[in-house]
Amino acid sequence: MKKMVAPSLLAADFSNLSKDIDIVNRSEADWFHLDIMDGVFVPNISFGVPVVEAIKKHALKPLDVHLMIVQPEKYITAFRDAGADFLNVHYEASTHLHRTVQEIHNSGMQAGVTLNPHTPVLLLEDIIEMVDLVLIMSVNPGFGGQEFIQNTYAKVDQLRNLIEKKNSKALIEVDGGISTDNSAQLYQAGADVLVSGSSIFKSDDPVKTISDLKK
Repeated sequence: MKKMVAPSLLAADFSNLSKDIDIVNRSEADWFHLDIMDGVFVPNISFGVPVVEAIKKHALKPLDVHLMIVQPEKYITAFRDAGADFLNVHYEASTHLHRTVQEIHNSGMQAGVTLNPHTPVLLLEDIIEMVDLVLIMSVNPGFGGQEFIQNTYAKVDQLRNLIEKKNSKALIEVDGGISTDNSAQLYQAGADVLVSGSSIFKSDDPVKTISDLKK
């Protein structure tokens, strides 16, 4: 397993976004995590294509774009053109998931599938060999700063077993309520990439916090 960190810019200071982008650029972080919310699939609205384009101009690390939207297949090309390197779509929002994953790959991006807390890992059994990334939500999607759901450890372990069983190369990403209090246990359970927002950008020293998360 890898030990990677993807700071979530949803928790950044949008009045001075370039400052927080620079913090991530200077840190040991591996990716930028960008949460796209439409107010329909989740009860909140965040930002869209123009902001992703602006971030791409300053980011020195890959963009991991997480679509919390209905009909994500309609926006594959738009987010590719905006600069996404990884495109995550929700299992629950994708009626034709196999086709959507194919289209993401055909657009030149790596494809991720996201699972809400209530969605069983085994539902990915027929597609796990196709995807590059599986994102497990450890809070209910839509808002930052929520409390970590304890069942996530078992879910990560189940997913790791499925990946090994199917000889998949998919990375395991976890998002929601992640801090230095639970990062080590998540890596031990089989996670490769940890997404963290509030615990990074609200800390006194975000660069150090990112380093601590990787330890």
